[in-house]
Amino acid sequence: MPLPSRPLLVTSDADLLDDLLRLAAVAGSEVDVAPDPAAARPRFPTASVALIGADQAAACVRARLPRRPRVIVVARGAPPDEVWSTAEPLGADNIAVLPQAEAWLIEQFATRPRPPVISRTLAVIGGRGGAGASILAAGLAAMSVDAGHRTLLIDADPLGGGLDLVLGLEQAGGLRWPGLAGAGGRVDPPTLLSALPSRGDLVLLSFDRKELGGVPVEAMAATLDAAQRGRDVIVADLPRQVDDAAVLALQAATRTLLVVPAELRATAAAARTLAQIRPHCDEIGVVVRGPAPGKLQPRQIAQALGLPLAGALRPEPAMCQALERGTPPTEGGRGHLADLCKRLIDELMSAPAVPA
Repeated sequence: MPLPSRPLLVTSDADLLDDLLRLAAVAGSEVDVAPDPAAARPRFPTASVALIGADQAAACVRARLPRRPRVIVVARGAPPDEVWSTAEPLGADNIAVLPQAEAWLIEQFATRPRPPVISRTLAVIGGRGGAGASILAAGLAAMSVDAGHRTLLIDADPLGGGLDLVLGLEQAGGLRWPGLAGAGGRVDPPTLLSALPSRGDLVLLSFDRKELGGVPVEAMAATLDAAQRGRDVIVADLPRQVDDAAVLALQAATRTLLVVPAELRATAAAARTLAQIRPHCDEIGVVVRGPAPGKLQPRQIAQALGLPLAGALRPEPAMCQALERGTPPTEGGRGHLADLCKRLIDELMSAPAVPA
């Protein structure tokens, strides 16, 4: 995802664009330009300020761009009546009318955003169904909190059964995906984080037990934006059928972990999953989960996939039994999963950080 260093101008009005580029030049500010909401969407959540032309205001409302701070609607001359009605659904702070607001807009261009929270993101995806990606994601989130990091765990796999069950948070009150999707992702970032189920510094966004076809991209964008502002670590459990929301998480990931059972067919299935995710993330490692019926070694599987080996897991019957009783994985900090998760979190936090 792009760095939040430049303002974003959303307009196809050539005259308005000329005016805004001139004001940005006076302020000494470089800008990004998008002619419509579709082009603006990838950059909209992270721009330092979003200026939406009156010609695109209604289109941006229909596109349900995620709510964010510092949104300004800009018009040349008196704006049409319908523009005023777009301010609230856009979450706009102001409607600026040119030429009267030129001096004020120069100040907005010149205002530098506050230094962002430095966050790191781990994306976890199974090479095949039942690979154990959800257990690994939950373990990573739990060990991240144990290490003192404020953590958000994103359950983005609608067919995964629910990470709230893995963590024993199924009875906890708070916002789930359906509620966030119903708002079109239009939730103020601090409000979103405080509304989610939590246990200490671990915050969870998961599905409820009702039907939901997937995660709307607007909701994922709002969630990542909120977490990048207010969490140290984000762990995202992603579906194998990569949708637009999963692509956003992969693009934001510091590192992606592909979980593969130590079996030949699982390795072949993982190669197909890898082909889907490789265009969207730079650093991918493989975690191999035993047992290995055919005696395949973890390094052989990693070599077959052309990926570095991030770790290996041996069976832990006691942990599986504890999960059935509602005990979170890595509880107590002992076992193969706990050791692997601790090492992976240490590696994540020692890697160069990228501003959110």
